[in-house]
Amino acid sequence: MKPVQIEGLKRSVAPEPVQVIAVTGGKGGVGKTSVAVNLATALTTAGRRVLLLDGDLGLANVDVLLGMTPRYTLANVMSGERTLEEIIVKTPEGLQIVPAASGVAEMANLDTAQHLGLVQAFSSLSHQIDVLVVDTAAGIADGVLRFTQAAQQVLLVICDEPTSFTDAYALVKVLSRQHGVSRFRVLANRTKAPGQGEALFAKFERVTARFLDVTLEYAGEIPEDPFLQRSIREQKPVALAYPSSPAALGFKKLAARADKWPVPDGPRGNLEFFMERLVRRAAPRLEVVQ
Repeated sequence: MKPVQIEGLKRSVAPEPVQVIAVTGGKGGVGKTSVAVNLATALTTAGRRVLLLDGDLGLANVDVLLGMTPRYTLANVMSGERTLEEIIVKTPEGLQIVPAASGVAEMANLDTAQHLGLVQAFSSLSHQIDVLVVDTAAGIADGVLRFTQAAQQVLLVICDEPTSFTDAYALVKVLSRQHGVSRFRVLANRTKAPGQGEALFAKFERVTARFLDVTLEYAGEIPEDPFLQRSIREQKPVALAYPSSPAALGFKKLAARADKWPVPDGPRGNLEFFMERLVRRAAPRLEVVQ
């Protein structure tokens, strides 16, 4: 028998890795959830397929900002009543939402294995998505740290308040020293004058550079805007309710930047959203064409 002649090699087609952005902040009240909702909406209107995860598992409010009343939540997934895919709801614009539960203490106190199982469940989703935006809870609770560690991009929201700085610093310290997160993108929220965001970032960077071995990158600023507050009361993203407002334009700029953030070539560890897709990208499979 003659040896098989190899005519070429064909790279098998695998799903593209999903860009995972964790929106977090050291304390409540910095506008973190509003940033997550409006960033996800801006990416959706720009043509990206976006899934928004409400990561504040016990005190959900993403659905409130969007004026939605989901029938099922992550509590139904954790109890085994529903699959992750079955609880996803969609806005008229096409933004997909994974709703969390509100007022369910058990959801706010998941153990390590439960968090790992939840993160891994995303790899089995058949939904075709480009970006997963995770709105974390505030503070340094286990859920915040695990969801943030599992993302490829960490968007840290700060504002011009002393407690915002100190709590954001504490979060960066814990994530960098205990969870291996070394790169953060910093967004200045509710700035009162053009350029204030860069000044806030420079101030925060000086503080972290003295004591922590991390890399900070400026992600931009979202100006203080009465139209944003009005859109929150109306339970609509500002980019849809008031598309020409300063805040809406700020979110469009943020979305344009985020769309260009690189996706890592491979996973950092064993706790990461869509790890299988990252592994496939890092080590593509080759098929022999005969």
